[in-house]
Amino acid sequence: MLPYRNLAEAEVVLGRNLTAAETFWFHYSASMPDYLLFYHNIAFLFVTFTLVPLPIAVAELIRPSTIAPFKLQPKVTLPPSSFLKCYKDVLRVFFFVVGPLQLISYPSVKLVGIRTGLPLPSAWEMVAQLVIYFLVEDYGNYWIHRAMHSKWGYEKIHHVHHEFTAPMGFAAPYAHWAEVLVLGIPSFIGPALVPGHMVTFWLWIALRQIEAIETHCGYDFPFNPTKFIPFYGGAEYHDYHHYVGGQSQSNFASVFTYCDYIYGTDRGYRFQKAHLAKLREQWTAEEHNGIDNSNHNGKIE
Repeated sequence: MLPYRNLAEAEVVLGRNLTAAETFWFHYSASMPDYLLFYHNIAFLFVTFTLVPLPIAVAELIRPSTIAPFKLQPKVTLPPSSFLKCYKDVLRVFFFVVGPLQLISYPSVKLVGIRTGLPLPSAWEMVAQLVIYFLVEDYGNYWIHRAMHSKWGYEKIHHVHHEFTAPMGFAAPYAHWAEVLVLGIPSFIGPALVPGHMVTFWLWIALRQIEAIETHCGYDFPFNPTKFIPFYGGAEYHDYHHYVGGQSQSNFASVFTYCDYIYGTDRGYRFQKAHLAKLREQWTAEEHNGIDNSNHNGKIE
């Protein structure tokens, strides 16, 4: 809720005319309590989780040949029932765990200083804060995820997420309710350390969910703009982690690759990539020389 009676008063206090975005924000939020603005996160999470994975899911179920060349595990085909079960199970956790948690966490948002007033943040301010949020979340998520692969953590909690050895977008938040709660902590540390505007917080929640969906989509599209982000893991990087399964001690990072590189938990992945690269070179040479390579298998168990 804004402390101004009208636009003119807001402009007097700011000492300038409002931008178009600020004018829209004034009309939208002027009389809306701050807690209702924060609760928009629930809607954003639901809409993002429902809509973002949908195009690839529809293509895989109806016209799989259109995206088959980019599938990371081409021998795995999930039936419609798997998509439906995954979606329903995630919604159950969403309504009984994530939603209630959002409802009771508003005081902490006010405590750390996330604001709802004017002026709106500049684009550079939002980008800088989002970069910090991603870096902080990625580091915290790395260590929590690594702990989840201990014997106790995997058997009691994390095995649920690994039910999909060939993941799909809807499986990004598919996890034990306790894991959902614990992994939510790093997502809030960044905004707590560097609090910004509620709009930035909304964008952070949406982008983090979109990133998780992208890394679990099961496809490596060459035209994906995330390939231009330095040290970004992406779908291929995380798909290897699911492919190896519960015994995996590789590729724990959620967004970037630097933690796995620094702490040596990407060696299996790098070995496999190097091995497959050599095999491809060998196959290319054999094809050039007219040698049949149909009996070769590049899969590493």
